[in-house]
Amino acid sequence: MPLNFQRTRDLLSNFQFSDLFIEELGWSKPTRQKPVTLKIENKTYQYQRITELSGVAIFEITATDGKIPEAKVRVAIHQEITKLINENLLIFITQERTRSLWYWVKREGSKSYVRDHLYVKGQPGDLFLSKLGSLVIDITELEHGEPTVVEIAYKLKHGFDVEPVTKKFYKEFQEQHQKFLLFVKGIDNETDRRWYTSVILNRLMFVYFLQRKDFIDNKDLNYLQNKLEQSKQKAENHFYDEFLKALFFESFAKPEFERDSSVQELVGKVKYLNGGLFLKHHIEDKYEISIVDEAFEQVLDLFGRYSWNLDDTPEGKDDEINPDVLGYIFEKYINQKAFGAYYTRPQITEYLCDRTIHKLIVDRVNDALSDKYKPFEDINELLIKLDTNVCRLLMEDILPNLSILDPACGSGAFLVAAMKTLIFIYAAVIGTIELQGDQKLKDWLKTEKTEHLSIEYFIRKRIIRDNLYGIDIMEEATEIAKLRLFLALVSSAHNVEELEPLPNIDFNIMAGNSLIGLIKVDDTAFDTVGNTKQGNLLQRLTADNYKAILEEKNKSIELYKKHAFIPGDEKLPGGELGTHQDARLLNLRKSIDNLNKESQKKLNLLLLDEFSQKLGIKYEEVQLTGKSQKRVLKVEDIAALKPFHWGYHFDKVLERGGFDAIITNPPWEIFKPQAKEFFAQHNELVTKNKMDIKDFEKEQTKLLQNPIIASTWLEYQS
Repeated sequence: MPLNFQRTRDLLSNFQFSDLFIEELGWSKPTRQKPVTLKIENKTYQYQRITELSGVAIFEITATDGKIPEAKVRVAIHQEITKLINENLLIFITQERTRSLWYWVKREGSKSYVRDHLYVKGQPGDLFLSKLGSLVIDITELEHGEPTVVEIAYKLKHGFDVEPVTKKFYKEFQEQHQKFLLFVKGIDNETDRRWYTSVILNRLMFVYFLQRKDFIDNKDLNYLQNKLEQSKQKAENHFYDEFLKALFFESFAKPEFERDSSVQELVGKVKYLNGGLFLKHHIEDKYEISIVDEAFEQVLDLFGRYSWNLDDTPEGKDDEINPDVLGYIFEKYINQKAFGAYYTRPQITEYLCDRTIHKLIVDRVNDALSDKYKPFEDINELLIKLDTNVCRLLMEDILPNLSILDPACGSGAFLVAAMKTLIFIYAAVIGTIELQGDQKLKDWLKTEKTEHLSIEYFIRKRIIRDNLYGIDIMEEATEIAKLRLFLALVSSAHNVEELEPLPNIDFNIMAGNSLIGLIKVDDTAFDTVGNTKQGNLLQRLTADNYKAILEEKNKSIELYKKHAFIPGDEKLPGGELGTHQDARLLNLRKSIDNLNKESQKKLNLLLLDEFSQKLGIKYEEVQLTGKSQKRVLKVEDIAALKPFHWGYHFDKVLERGGFDAIITNPPWEIFKPQAKEFFAQHNELVTKNKMDIKDFEKEQTKLLQNPIIASTWLEYQS
């Protein structure tokens, strides 16, 4: 039977859940209706069966304090009820019946995943109604008796497993990405155009998370939509060029007191965030870009159909978008499978990070305290027995110096999970300091609480800045990784006043090929390479030798990080004013980039020597017909591999013995030419996965008659 949406909506809105299931969804009255009392952690709860069918039951649960219990209590209640009836759906309800949490557990083999969905009185509930639609029992299903328990359990899965609805968003987002791409004008390079589409959508998603958290323009929940409407009323197609550029580059990237009054009037009350996300992208410097209003109307229409929550967890409301979505979108749809990138579930990343980092910390503590303490067996024992000595050791030595690396970080799933693991440790230590810490630690904590409105924000910022490192061959992936870390940071603020400028992590999360590059750099060879090989290929570096170059690079990075938090004009020792922050940061950034560029050339020459002279590697040039031809390697061949030179970029980490932990999901592919992937860029027909091999070969032959495509194809294969 079709669902009567109006009647179902009314019953849902009035919290008449028993009537909803029995009268509208076709379920049966319960055989037992008497409430049962349950005691967990000295609190009393009642559960009552409101409907059932084929051995599947639905329960309403209330607490004596009138609140919805916290997650671990919900798990305990579910375990107790499951002893009585294996297949169930629990509805936790507040005393005043205005908030409900629908709780279903998905089982996969021996593992289980909680799917909880919040429904609050007053919500439109359209997506919730579509969920309930899958639980309708049609009269035809009862012609041959009741459905089986498996069939009803499948209906619950279909309705309450969060994945299908989330996949709906992914699919819509992918379609929107393709449409938006066509609206971006002024970028003639297809790769850059795709990339810039992602840059804009990333920024818009970040702003959307902020607006849904009440953090923009006096809690304007529809900030972007309202600003688009205002822009259209003034003039067509000015939203990108006039409003968004002012929002990104003149607002988020500049302290309030430095903004022009016309910008303040245009964007409203917007917090200064810094952090690199809203600095001009190199694509924006390279092209004159324009995007019409229609592109943003479509994107904001898609965003508006979902709830947005900054809690970075895999489970959530059925229509909820959280930061984990960014990683899934990137690795499912935008990324290139040729690079072997795959989405790793949060349950896996968090498990691996917990196991690795907990063991690492326990070992460090045991090593440091071996003379005074009996070794701690695991992290639980360590945290239960925390005392002043262990707290001081963790806060002053172990935690600040921990270095965790993902050398194939993709969109940052493992980095976010590692941050969560460390937050848990910090929280336990800070709790102990407050209760029993010595005066020095209490004074430290008091100072931090005075300087930072949110100690949680400060701790996350410290972890992101000091503990996490990531490399990926795709620069676009590293941008998403940084974005997710920033969102995880912002999520810890309870109000807009707690937001601090974001840390600059461009020198922690970097692009490059982590499998190819120098881990140790030969100082002598570096100092002589430019003079002996390549003539005038290299500019003369300002520093004379490798050690001096490293020193200059590290000093410039430290200054860059420092000046990112000194707005306005610099105050010089004599009292006079120096250069403005924008100019200081721009000059430092240029200096670091130039130094890195010139050093990279020299380091690539050293790597060329390793490949060519020591390993005897040759370059194979593929021919259209016949055997490939071998030739001597050139430095351009090395540069094309995007080598990441660890010894140069992370010299400080390597000096102290290297990274403490490497946690990663490595590329699961052989890197090889993919004909369909290549030709799909030049012909829409080829993009169809089910294209017959003979048809594909015909298309390929036609395309190869174009000399530009043919030479690009040969270069790609080589």
